[in-house]
Amino acid sequence: MSTTTAQTSAAATEPESTQHKPRRTRRRGETSLVGALTSHGVLTVASLIALFPVLWLVYLSLGPDKDDYLHPGRIWSKMTFDNYTFVLTETNFFDWLKSSLIVSLGTTVIGVLIAATTGYAVSRMRFPGYRKFMWVLLVTQMFPIAVLIVPMYQILSELGLIDTYLGLILVYCSTAVPYCAWLLKGYFDTIPFEIDEAGRVDGLTPFGTFARLILPLAKPGLAVAAFYSFITAFGEVAFATTFLLDDEKYTLAVGLQSFVSEHDAQRNLMAATAVLIAIPVSLFFYLVQKNLVTGLTAGGTKG
Repeated sequence: MSTTTAQTSAAATEPESTQHKPRRTRRRGETSLVGALTSHGVLTVASLIALFPVLWLVYLSLGPDKDDYLHPGRIWSKMTFDNYTFVLTETNFFDWLKSSLIVSLGTTVIGVLIAATTGYAVSRMRFPGYRKFMWVLLVTQMFPIAVLIVPMYQILSELGLIDTYLGLILVYCSTAVPYCAWLLKGYFDTIPFEIDEAGRVDGLTPFGTFARLILPLAKPGLAVAAFYSFITAFGEVAFATTFLLDDEKYTLAVGLQSFVSEHDAQRNLMAATAVLIAIPVSLFFYLVQKNLVTGLTAGGTKG
């Protein structure tokens, strides 16, 4: 009896440290230290890979000679901003920039307006053939540029729009509107239909409901459509080369080709011009970046 009592008291006085503690369960979404380090490492490497071409272009733009790209190690000892000075003062860079901004902003405004009204109509109205209409818009994206240039040139020639900004804007809208209409249609599908009904109860017309209630809620989708339209027009070369004849109306992408001749290429000036071209696009991206992620993800929740 006394032996049993002694064993019981001894077990009771054992330090708590010798008892097994229950394992800590990992919460949902919580990652381990190894997983966090691995993901951060992969993202860091991916970021460096994405930034390397940009940094390399900036580095080559600082070389004073056109053949420095063949010996990049020599650029470090003779870096200069003379290439940028030459491009800004000795070329029509600012005329190219003006033309690019006119065409890009015009395409953005007109293209997003048409795409928004088209996407809203297909999202809210059920007219005969509305599904086939959206598929026709999608099919237009399948034709290569080489096939479209000849008929578009004939149409613009008959309308007297060759070598005009308006003609080039309309051509770019034919490319940007179909995709943006699909994008915005998917985004409008995520906006409750009750908002439209509330606007009608308050006495708004269908266009008033669209302009005053729907568009403010669709800012993320509109930002994505605007960014796509701007990029499409800003960096395009084939249409701009064909439909613009006056060198003073060249866009930046076309003006960049002036540094390449049949037997020579001034790659140092091309690199400097490419860096300058990236500045307006970066500024535009900065203005719409807050809504880009939301617009890209929300538009895919409904078909």
